[in-house]
Amino acid sequence: MKTLFAFIILLYVSGCISPKNDSDYTLLHDKGAAKWIGDNKTQPEHDSLFYLDDPAPLFRKEFTLSKELKSAKLLITAAGYYRASVNGHRVGRNMLDPAWTDYSKRIYYSEYDITDLLDSEKNCIGVTLGNGFYNPLPMRMWGSRNLRETLNTGRPVFIGKMVLEYQDGKIEEISTDNAWKFTEGPLLKNNVYLGEVYDAREEPTGWDKPGFDDSSWNNAVYAEGPGGKLQKAFFPPIQVTKRISPVKIYEPKEQVYMVDMGVNFAGVFKIKLEGKPGDSIVFRFGERIYPDGTLNPMTTVCGQIKKEGIGGPGAPAVAWQTDTYIMGDQKEVWYQPEFTFHTFRYMEITGLKKQPDPEDIEGLALNTNVAENNHFSSSSQLLNDIQNATRRTFLSNLISVQSDCPAREKFGYGGDLNATSEAFIYNFDMQSFYRKTIYDWVDAINDSTFTDTAPSVGIEYCGLSWESAFLITQYYLYLYYNDVELIKEMYEFNKKWMQKVARLHPEGWVDSGLGDHESLVPVPVELTGTSHYLWCARIMKKFAAFMHDRDGEKQYDQLAEKIKLKLKEEFWDKPVTKEINRQTLFATLLYYDIVPKEETAMAVDSLLHAIEQAPSGHFTTGIFGTKYILEALSKYVSPEKTFQVVNSREYPGWGFMINNDATTLWETWKESDNVYSNCHPMFGSISEWFYRWLGGIQPDPGYPGFEKFLLTPTVPENLENVSSSYVSPHGKIVSNWKKSGKMVQYEIEIPRGTTASVHLEKESSQKIELKKPDDAKFNPAQLEGLSSGRFELQEGRYLITIGER
Repeated sequence: MKTLFAFIILLYVSGCISPKNDSDYTLLHDKGAAKWIGDNKTQPEHDSLFYLDDPAPLFRKEFTLSKELKSAKLLITAAGYYRASVNGHRVGRNMLDPAWTDYSKRIYYSEYDITDLLDSEKNCIGVTLGNGFYNPLPMRMWGSRNLRETLNTGRPVFIGKMVLEYQDGKIEEISTDNAWKFTEGPLLKNNVYLGEVYDAREEPTGWDKPGFDDSSWNNAVYAEGPGGKLQKAFFPPIQVTKRISPVKIYEPKEQVYMVDMGVNFAGVFKIKLEGKPGDSIVFRFGERIYPDGTLNPMTTVCGQIKKEGIGGPGAPAVAWQTDTYIMGDQKEVWYQPEFTFHTFRYMEITGLKKQPDPEDIEGLALNTNVAENNHFSSSSQLLNDIQNATRRTFLSNLISVQSDCPAREKFGYGGDLNATSEAFIYNFDMQSFYRKTIYDWVDAINDSTFTDTAPSVGIEYCGLSWESAFLITQYYLYLYYNDVELIKEMYEFNKKWMQKVARLHPEGWVDSGLGDHESLVPVPVELTGTSHYLWCARIMKKFAAFMHDRDGEKQYDQLAEKIKLKLKEEFWDKPVTKEINRQTLFATLLYYDIVPKEETAMAVDSLLHAIEQAPSGHFTTGIFGTKYILEALSKYVSPEKTFQVVNSREYPGWGFMINNDATTLWETWKESDNVYSNCHPMFGSISEWFYRWLGGIQPDPGYPGFEKFLLTPTVPENLENVSSSYVSPHGKIVSNWKKSGKMVQYEIEIPRGTTASVHLEKESSQKIELKKPDDAKFNPAQLEGLSSGRFELQEGRYLITIGER
């Protein structure tokens, strides 16, 4: 019988699971001239030797234009990272390119227009290679996990070509081959976790410009490459998306300078430096400071390596984030790290002779440059601070994968994806990014165990609630973007995956893995894991119906009913005798409609009682329970009740984080200055609630892609206004409201070709007035249900007022 692994290979061979860009794939290989090239260095024989200097190689190629140029393109990628320049000018804005993948399965390349960078005759292209996740250090994260033992690794290599089109129509290609020259460069060390060491004394001035003497350089060496299929990137690249100015610079100790960027974020920095040749300037980074104002780097330490011997031979005793710049002949330079990224609010600088000026330092926020056209804000500064912290956290965790934290792990965990993918979609255009994520999971999944991350780093601890993210995310791509092509492309693979789950959990009961991570009260995996299995069965029923697979539809319906019955029998019919977070328990049962309708009121009462018994009457839920309780409490009790919990600065809660100077979300409700990340997305499901319930913008599962949708804005007692908008596949949806005396005024915009089912809060004693300012012929009297506050609207802009008669 074929294994899932064999099935995956079959799909690769047939081209079933890959982005649709075959023409671009041919473009890179049409003459077969482009070859993988590298420096042919051998890897160290012992782990400790990986920590010695290993200069990043520089590659160059001079060429001459033979005729008048019409256009020029550069197609390039690497295993690891690359930086390309033409005639001394950086090519494009991409950073940390290419995106992280399993390089043995697929590698994405970028295409740049370099026409304006070329001179009329002599030219030079230069390429610097970085290690990225292809050549990681053998650090033993948590004392045991060595990425070199689980990732496909090797010496950094690259492949590419320039396509020159002349005015007379002639095409010339300049591809990577062994005629390129290379040497060791000034970047002595580079690692995505520990940072980099740059020695400006080793810079070969003008090396990437024509006329440079490279006679002492070596010829590039052909390399096999990592083996993955080359595909053109179809998703946004990582770029600098925001420049952040320091809010404060101070000196807690003599010649130790602290730079406070004001907010926590992921990225790098740019700084103007002055010094003498050989001066070493060291930068360290952290999310927090100690009471005496010195740096606290401990929440960002790689893999909890915090004492001698934990990280393995050669590893630092404390694996904190750090960069070093060694001055060369230039007395004044601008420095910006290239092949690493940090998470920090505070930057410590040592080695400078005087305190730097604020205008000489910039924080450079890095993230996959997803469109940020959606918006939520309100009259509450607290809610706005929570929303801003959530968005900042989300973007910081979009460095080609959706990570759990962008400092100490940087891995694409599926649990965080299941908890927050809808919140991400409400804030950003995630369609192409999540398609890339699906392919990462396809490459990561094996036949016999559940993997926790994509790309896979070998962690197999958390179980179905993590790996199921690849299927659940497909559903959200369908629901929010009507991505039916992905359903067609993945359907056979999804069926095989469900067969795997059935083999691992033959009774339909998930009894292994991680439960409601970071819940303040324990939650068994049997509840959350089995609920995710139920959700997967329901999704597959929908997908089978779309694919006209009647047998599959019946099969998945029966499976869903079987799992639902098991959950009901175990967690509803039986009395609760073991310690369990009752908030997560009853929220999960309500969220997944496991409780019989006639008994729903009992479940709601139990949920309310569980909230009342908690500290401050707040949520104590974890990674999944928080998403569930926000929805269940709003749907079955009232959004007003949810708002009362959210709009508080007491512990536990988002307001407590903000009140304790958080500018990104924490991994835990409790404050942590050592163990836990201070930039973790999983509690970001709150932003989904802002859009769904305060703005009221909700997709209709019967009409994927917002062809028809719900508008159910909530007007809490202690909130004066809300402004929200969401860009759907049909256009922008706007849902704004504000109070004016005893009236509430709504402004609604509905895109062309869509219908909104509007539900507005209205007492029987109140009147409702509706206007369509851009349509003089519009007659609101024709709207069925207007007087009740429940009616449908077609495309257009509307002004609605509800107030006393």
